[in-house]
Amino acid sequence: MSIEWAVLPATVDLLGECPTWDSATQTLYWTDIPGKALKSWHPQGGLHRVWPMPEEVGSFALRQRGGAVLALRSGFALFDFTTRELTMLPSPAYDRATMRFNDGRCGPDGRFYAGTMYEPRGRADGRLYRLDTDLTWTELPDTSAIVSNGLAFSRDGTIMYHSDSSGHIINVHAFDARTGDIGPRRTFATVPPPEDSGGINLGRPDGATIDADGYYWSAMYEGRRIVRYAPDGTIERELSFPVQCPTMVCFGGENFDTLFVTTSRNGRPAAELARQPDAGKVFAANVGVRGVDEPKFRG
Repeated sequence: MSIEWAVLPATVDLLGECPTWDSATQTLYWTDIPGKALKSWHPQGGLHRVWPMPEEVGSFALRQRGGAVLALRSGFALFDFTTRELTMLPSPAYDRATMRFNDGRCGPDGRFYAGTMYEPRGRADGRLYRLDTDLTWTELPDTSAIVSNGLAFSRDGTIMYHSDSSGHIINVHAFDARTGDIGPRRTFATVPPPEDSGGINLGRPDGATIDADGYYWSAMYEGRRIVRYAPDGTIERELSFPVQCPTMVCFGGENFDTLFVTTSRNGRPAAELARQPDAGKVFAANVGVRGVDEPKFRG
């Protein structure tokens, strides 16, 4: 299948992440983590907006009552897009110099889930946390990771996906939507590092989403590809991508038939950026598959 990728007419990100489609307003939101900003783009009106932030926004989810819940470097917060008011919430204690929040999303239960990452890399000190609708948090067991990533939930709400990008692995947990609790992890898929794949860089499993058929889409950071996994963990298809570092995917558009992909140019070699000048932009394409509406945080 030939894919024609379009580039959104928006500002360039250092490290774009967490694309989220709002079906109510037909608007795409995302974050530039090191750029310390939330951004949005409205396709029909062509309106692009930027909300500067005091620190990195690793991820976020839209709220049912308006605004968003954020996973900042220093912890959870609520944000009002209109007033720009930022309200910090009770959050886990960790070393903010070496740890920060990274990937996250709202679950089918209306709670917010987000994981931390150890920035110097090399240590699996990252953990996954749940923010309940009463704005209290809980650390989830058996979720250690160097770089917590790839959060997604199965269509029936019984499985939670969670990857460790630096560990080249995607895990799954049994998920209880009533309580927000999870079971022990088991391996869903692995991505061999270059030394185990004949020197070919297949990438690392970064941000992800679930489509309407229950398949798991993963952006392969540094692998220049997007992978669609079947529910049994086998690769159903691979899409080549225009730039080296796709970071996360989401479905959107009026019929949820557009795949949006954020990308990174942060710290990439100058020669690579010269060959791929669109690195850091948001891409979009019709990939012949539809997604589903994202739940919103009920807190």
